[in-house]
Amino acid sequence: MKSILWKFFKFGIVGFSGVLVDFGVTYVVKEKMKGSKYLANSLGFAFAVTSNFLLNRIWTFQSQDSLVWLQYSKFILVALIGLALSNGMVYLLTERKKLNFYLAKVIAIGVVMLWNFVANYQFTFRA
Repeated sequence: MKSILWKFFKFGIVGFSGVLVDFGVTYVVKEKMKGSKYLANSLGFAFAVTSNFLLNRIWTFQSQDSLVWLQYSKFILVALIGLALSNGMVYLLTERKKLNFYLAKVIAIGVVMLWNFVANYQFTFRA
């Protein structure tokens, strides 16, 4: 149990770095480039998922699996499901509940983090 909690803590740190990447890209695309909030959200996701995969593979799960591309594909599949959950939540919270876009994004990130950890622990990086 202690090992799982330690991995979750590390996963959270990696996730926080991904949030910085995600929000940075999202901000640039939405505010500076005047892209749609959904395009900005998706591009933020794409940049963050790659950095998160590398950091989680090396640091959180210390994976030695030689099939890196298969593992990356699994990570992307988990993340795409998370993206669908995130976009759905952002839509519901901004369009239906009229919350601020960035507040909705923070809420979605929290929910999706739980999904991502469990799915990656059980599916992507399973020893």
